[in-house]
Amino acid sequence: MDDSSELFDVVDSEDRVVGQATRGEVHAKGLLHRSVHILVFNSQGELFLQKRAMTKDENPGYWDSSAAGHVNAGEGYRNSAHRELMEELGISGELQFFMKFSANPKTLWEHVETYLCTTDQEITINPIEISEGRFWPIPDLQESIYSHPGLFTSTFHLFFDNYLKSKG
Repeated sequence: MDDSSELFDVVDSEDRVVGQATRGEVHAKGLLHRSVHILVFNSQGELFLQKRAMTKDENPGYWDSSAAGHVNAGEGYRNSAHRELMEELGISGELQFFMKFSANPKTLWEHVETYLCTTDQEITINPIEISEGRFWPIPDLQESIYSHPGLFTSTFHLFFDNYLKSKG
């Protein structure tokens, strides 16, 4: 199926469903919609990041959250997060709700629920979605973000900054 024909719920500024539209319409018209992001950690506390495939319509070639995706029409955030973990990384796991972000320019006009997952399962990246992925020790990731902020998506900057603040 052509990605542009995927059906999403269109929502208002309070995240209430006001209609449905295709992915293509939502992005072309800047309509508010929903997405999920998951930060996957291993037992050593390293964070897995994906580098988005060059074929992606948003942020191709940028480093991003471990797994992420749009919430389909009629789908809940948590179900979407579990689906994205399996589709993009080939894993399943317990999700801990982290934070919700209201739609804004940094989230690409998406209301976003973020989740944390800790697992040592073997990750198998989906090459259609992801060009590469790896676990990063947090200090190395902080240094890379500081040195090369343009390599990471705006949404990842937002989520990671809030994650670091939450840890003190």
